[in-house]
Amino acid sequence: MDFIFWIAVSQSVLAASWRLATPLIYAAIGEVFTERSGVLNIGLEGVMLMGAFAGFAATFYTESLLIGLLAAVLVGALSGLLFGLFTVTIKANQIVVGAAMNLVGLGLTGFLYRALFSGKSQGIDPFKPLNIPFLSDIPFVGEILFKHNILVYGTVVLVLAASFVLYRTAFGLSTRAVGEHPRAADTVGINVFRLRYMGIIIGTSLTALGGAYLTMAHTNQFVEGLTTGRGFIALAVVVFGRWSPKGAFWASLLFGLFFALQLRLQAMSNLAIPYQFLQALPYVMTLVVLVSLRGRSASPKALGVPYQH
Repeated sequence: MDFIFWIAVSQSVLAASWRLATPLIYAAIGEVFTERSGVLNIGLEGVMLMGAFAGFAATFYTESLLIGLLAAVLVGALSGLLFGLFTVTIKANQIVVGAAMNLVGLGLTGFLYRALFSGKSQGIDPFKPLNIPFLSDIPFVGEILFKHNILVYGTVVLVLAASFVLYRTAFGLSTRAVGEHPRAADTVGINVFRLRYMGIIIGTSLTALGGAYLTMAHTNQFVEGLTTGRGFIALAVVVFGRWSPKGAFWASLLFGLFFALQLRLQAMSNLAIPYQFLQALPYVMTLVVLVSLRGRSASPKALGVPYQH
């Protein structure tokens, strides 16, 4: 019986890992594009919150999940334009602007939530799991890989598409050149400012989509501060994944495993471990990963440096 119990526990933890990693995958792969263009956006937490609220609010009032996703992406793109205006055009300090975006995202979503949903029924009909015929019936593996909603499956398409764009297209080559040697890229006719804007907008749009996942697929409602640090973890995932979409995907799954483990361990009442320690597990592991990679990461050479003509 113990063996069967632990098999069931392993199955549920592994299945939950992918679901819990999904918002990190969207945000981290988006940030890969941003940082590969030479811009550091630490405002992912704020963008995720805005995407989560926009997706929830649009779905609540239109009863359309598609419109909710489009609203989240649009809000993400607009926040990227604003971030690009300050960091690329005005050349303000990227860390300061990113920190301000986190504060704006937290404050604005909290204000709008109280203003628009006070006293109202707050639930929406979220994305449902799609059981893939035949494959979902495979013992053990079926539960882990083939019983998820469309946004979870979308992470596989995203990582393949992002890898192709970044390493197999002229746009990807130019983006990486701008992040490494913007002056050299400029001399051969590459528009550094335009590519950095595009990298930022791609990043914030995907990050907002990751935030929308939390309200439209993971839960069915919005709560103030819903992201609980996932934006900052996504920044660590980019470093851990060495600024590649595939690396970010696998690193996100690892952090998703930490989230799933802490939830499962909290549910096991026979463990004499304070629940506060279990809740802190993903964030402690984030610090451990960053410390272990100190001095060994190969970030884009022009990362965080505003480009001057």
